[in-house]
Amino acid sequence: MADEPRAKECGKCKRELPPDAFARDRNRPDGLPPCCRKCVAQYSAAHCRRRRVAMGKPGREKAEVPAGHTPCRGCGEVKPYSDRHRNASASDGPSTRCKACRAMRGRQDRPKRTYGLTEAERDGLIAPGRGVCCICPAAVPEHVDHCHETGRVRGVLCFSCNAALGQFKDRPDVMRRAAAYVEGIAWKPTLVAPGVYLLPS
Repeated sequence: MADEPRAKECGKCKRELPPDAFARDRNRPDGLPPCCRKCVAQYSAAHCRRRRVAMGKPGREKAEVPAGHTPCRGCGEVKPYSDRHRNASASDGPSTRCKACRAMRGRQDRPKRTYGLTEAERDGLIAPGRGVCCICPAAVPEHVDHCHETGRVRGVLCFSCNAALGQFKDRPDVMRRAAAYVEGIAWKPTLVAPGVYLLPS
């Protein structure tokens, strides 16, 4: 590659600019493209807007944001870089979505990513329970329950019931003994002090 010029004229804005105002282009004799970075960015943004309008989508206008801030692609709010995760592949460093939007999207995508369930299939598992946990009909089912040996999805439970099955190691015999224990203890007197028992009501 030939030596880079000390300054180069941009083919778009016709300004004399230093080499660092241009991107790299190894196919050019001087190693620099004909237009500066700013002109290329403006052309790309305008081209993107025209393409979105042609597809029937609203054209996004570039919002003026303060330094150290960027709009979130999820909620659209302008937030500081500190409210973003790092993204090495992004041009400016931070992720395109804020931490809250990334967390919400991660929760929404987890059934598909982990169990291969679409949102419609997960809702189909919740429908027979009429929107409540099928073990304790008192809570909203939000956690996919699966067999740890086969990986087969069994249903959608609330957090407490799903955690309880995990604590019992998915063993029905242990669960039956636990139920018998709870049912038997309910009818026995409780020791509350030395020699003093509380009778069940």
